Amino acid sequence: MSDDRSLFPPHSDQRARRSGRSAAVVGVGILLSRVAGLGREVVLRRWLGTTTDAADAFGVALIIPKLMQNLLGEGSLAASFIPVYARLLEDEKEKEAGRVAGAVFSMLAVLTGLLVAVGLFLADPLARIVAPGFAGAKLDLTADLLRITVAGIGFIVLAAWCLGVLNAHRKFFLSYVAPVVWNVAIIGFVVFAGLRSWAIDDIALAAAWGVLFGGLAQFLIQLPAVVRIAPSIRLGFGWSSSSVRTVVRRFGPAVAGRGVVTLSTYLDVFLASLLATGAVAALGAAQILYLLPISAFALSVAAVELPELSRSSDSGRERVAALRLGLERISLFLVFSLAVYLFVGNEIVAALYERGETDADDVRLISLVLAVYALGMPASGASRLLQNARFAAGDVSGPARIAALRVVVASVVSVIAMLQLDRFGIVGGEIQRLGDLPAFSPLPPGLRQGGVVRLGAVGLAVGASMGAWLELVLLQRRTAIDLPDAPRARSAIVPLLVPALVAGGVGLGVVVALGSAPSIISAGAACILAGVVYFIGANLAGNRAAVELMSPLLKRL
Repeated sequence: MSDDRSLFPPHSDQRARRSGRSAAVVGVGILLSRVAGLGREVVLRRWLGTTTDAADAFGVALIIPKLMQNLLGEGSLAASFIPVYARLLEDEKEKEAGRVAGAVFSMLAVLTGLLVAVGLFLADPLARIVAPGFAGAKLDLTADLLRITVAGIGFIVLAAWCLGVLNAHRKFFLSYVAPVVWNVAIIGFVVFAGLRSWAIDDIALAAAWGVLFGGLAQFLIQLPAVVRIAPSIRLGFGWSSSSVRTVVRRFGPAVAGRGVVTLSTYLDVFLASLLATGAVAALGAAQILYLLPISAFALSVAAVELPELSRSSDSGRERVAALRLGLERISLFLVFSLAVYLFVGNEIVAALYERGETDADDVRLISLVLAVYALGMPASGASRLLQNARFAAGDVSGPARIAALRVVVASVVSVIAMLQLDRFGIVGGEIQRLGDLPAFSPLPPGLRQGGVVRLGAVGLAVGASMGAWLELVLLQRRTAIDLPDAPRARSAIVPLLVPALVAGGVGLGVVVALGSAPSIISAGAACILAGVVYFIGANLAGNRAAVELMSPLLKRL
């Protein structure tokens, strides 16, 4: 069990406590930014709705900054820049570290500048490529929104560079809380436009301007801390430095690997544009809830472990212990989130989104997408940690190839499932079959815009969840090549399933007992009581993270 001290080397306790504190700091920062993102989504659903052309158009326009951030930002820098930079700091080579950081900044600035220019001039064909199912005024609005949001790409990517520098110096909170200002900017622009009763398309344009100015603010809020903590940074391309060449050599495969993940996100939007109106917006609304626990708990642990594993020259027992504890920490929260989304998801979605342009049928669609996404949540979280473990070991191409296979499998499953499920709709709160099966092509354009809430978006979530579990299995096998004793995720997940089922049942019972109470009350009460039951059960199951969390409380009692 997790409390078997023989599994953890004696000198790992101090490191575990330090990583635990750092992970908590990162988790708080990410949680705040994700809560702000959730607030953004609530505001967007209030004034843009879910099954409207403006909601889908802005959903596509918001994807582009996210794609570029994934492609050139945090993920690629985690694989190429952070391990090299952190190792130089550990070896007290500050001047060389500054040269590397400056070179990376210069290259990112040039590259993103070119991409922004291309996006501004080619917004119309770009809109057709990203959303081929859009036409007419909906496509024109998408192109107009892209011209604004694409300009924020450079700032968002450079903000990710700031995050890499600060993380390598073990300064985590600011970089992970910075996205709050990005979300607040979007919220502010939308609320201003909504309260002034602007037309729905104009509200979408206001949201796009929020994306641009929010990206600038996210970069500027971190820059002074970077300058203060790393005064040795010097701009320039630094081709003569072997460390810079190492980063560049790793950056190519890293971008290719992130390109696969980016392609996956793009394919979701591409496919959703072929479904009934509302699919793009429903995916976005569900994803913000799905990513909240993954970001707060999985990314926080993975982000802290990357620079630590990069600094360590130990390739055996200490790394295995770090992975084991990391998996237990991640699984503790993600398995609980899975149970909550499965049993109480509809109440949570209703409490957050059911107002204004979003009705009960829209809520049902979003909650179904969320529930299916949640099935892959533990696998997705564990994969983030294993990916960073591979990056710390200098293995960039392996995770990229695994991600490519995951995308292929997920896409095939998604296409098959979405075509069938788009023949089902929600009418008056009931799921009904609205077309012939099996289906081998998208619905005719007239039916896609018929105002009926259809379930095609759920099919995309099916593919994503299956792909997440495939990726986890393959990453575990690759990790075992140089770390034969590396823990399996199932050793952390399986002991938590019974507590999760019991807690989910308790949550559902609370919802039923409260009957017609407002969703915000029933959802809140269900989550609190389910959480108490779950964490007691996880503690009894021997999850080390749960024991660490509850020990102070139990000692006081």
